[in-house]
Formats: sequence, structure tokens, C-alpha cells
Amino acid sequence: MKKYITLLIIVALFACKETNKEVANVSESEEEISKTEVKLYSFDGGTVVVNTLGLFAQDETYKGQSKEFADAFYVIQHPKGNLMWDAGLPESLVGLPEPYTSPDGAFTVSRKDSVLNQLKQIGMSPEDIKYISLSHTHFDHSGHANVFKNATWLVQKDEYDFVTGQEVQEKNPDMYNAIKDLKNIKKIDGDFDVFGDGTVVLKYMPGHTPGHQVLFLDLKEHGPLLLSGDLYHFYENREYKRIPIFNYDVKQTRESMKKFEAFAQEMKAKVYLQHQKDDFNKMPKAPQYLN
Repeated sequence: MKKYITLLIIVALFACKETNKEVANVSESEEEISKTEVKLYSFDGGTVVVNTLGLFAQDETYKGQSKEFADAFYVIQHPKGNLMWDAGLPESLVGLPEPYTSPDGAFTVSRKDSVLNQLKQIGMSPEDIKYISLSHTHFDHSGHANVFKNATWLVQKDEYDFVTGQEVQEKNPDMYNAIKDLKNIKKIDGDFDVFGDGTVVLKYMPGHTPGHQVLFLDLKEHGPLLLSGDLYHFYENREYKRIPIFNYDVKQTRESMKKFEAFAQEMKAKVYLQHQKDDFNKMPKAPQYLN
């Protein structure tokens, strides 16, 4: 009799586990179905040839070297609106007979196509962009920002104060002029969940500039990913935590790198370095997308 009762208990426990497993599977399935559909479109914002790669380390590691960077910009399509992330190189480069080299010889830059032409590939125009946000306001990330003057600019307060400050306007007016037509401004202070559902989040990572940020996306099929802005420019800089000599704050940059890596590990996020050509080439190009 005792053996019979024991057998019944074992069967009951096994059945209970199987039921719980089925409930868990249903729950996971429902969660996957209910996950917001977000699409990431990648575009070509130009090419940067760094003739003086030594600028990208605090020591002489890259002295005498050069490297070609990609310069991407992105559109994130969400049911509540579209976000443009970064804005490539200046559109004044489009149509030039040859690439432009800066007076100091450090950079040679080129851009083949305008944002208007590229948006047509996905059936959009500037009026379809609800938000624009820049990882930071350097010239290679703000190129066509003023085209989106009707969009809301999501900008870290520290970055806004920096780029609109008197020093930048006097010493680097092109940097200020690249964003001066953006009048619908939402200043943020720290991490910001753009649509309130955790799928598109601006992550505050200062150091490269005062209000530098990166972008986190949680995609249904691809899974979590991070777009690095200029926290890192290429693989070696990430591996060895090398910091450009022109960064605004080296200590802040190191702290942001630690924060970034911890977050990437926590979220199991795939990291894409925006200036790394290999990562740019991995991305499907519009009208194809990641989702």
C-alpha cells in the first residue's frame, strides 16, 4: 500500500512539473508575440579617412598609421513614431568632384548621397521623422540634422549647453550651425526610454563630449543591440580601451566604457561600432532592415 501511495505522489509531482512547464512555454510564447515590432534601417552617411590615426590614442600606438571609417546614420521605426539616430557627414560634400581634406590634413571625408534620397528607399520623408537624436554633435554625426527642423531633438542637457555655448559658437561655428535650425528641443538628463516600452533607449555615456550617448535597441528577431556612437571608434580601441586625444574628458570616458560593457553583458546585447567598417558592412542596408 505504501509503495502504491508513493507511486501516486511521484506521478502527481511529475504531472505538476509538466503543467508548469506548459504554462511557462505559453507565457514565453505570449511574451514574444506581444513584443513591440521595431525596425532598424541603416544608411550611408559618408566615409572618413583618418590620415593621422595617432589622434585616436593617448600614447603613440597609432603613430604614422591611417584608417578608413564608415559613417552611418540610422532610422528606427516604432509604432509610436520614427527616430533618426545620428546624421552623417555634412551634405555640402555631396556632389564634390573629389573628397575633401581638412586644412590640418588629419581627415579626408566624402559623402555620396543626401538624406532625402536615402529616405525615399524606405518610403519616408523628413516629415515622417518624429524624433532626431545624435550620439554627439561632432561634424561627422550632425551633417544633415537641420533638415529635420520639425522633428523633436532629444539631446542630453550637457550636450546642448556645450554645442550652443559661446566658446563653440566663436571657435567652431560650423559645429553650432549644424544644429541651429532644430527648435523643437527636449533636453534630457541621463538615460531616456524614447517610447516608454524599453525597446529604444538613449544611454548617457559622457566623455567623448559632455553629453555623449549610445543607443540601445531590443529587437524582436535580432535581440538586444547597442550602437556605440563614438564611445569606441574601432575594434582595437574597444579591446584595449584606447581613448582619442581630443576627447572632452578622459576620466569620464573610462567610466562610460565600464558602464557600457557592464550593460552590454547584462542585456546580452550585440555591439555595433558605428565607425568600424566591418560592423557597418554586417548591417543590412535600407530598404532591408533588422527587426
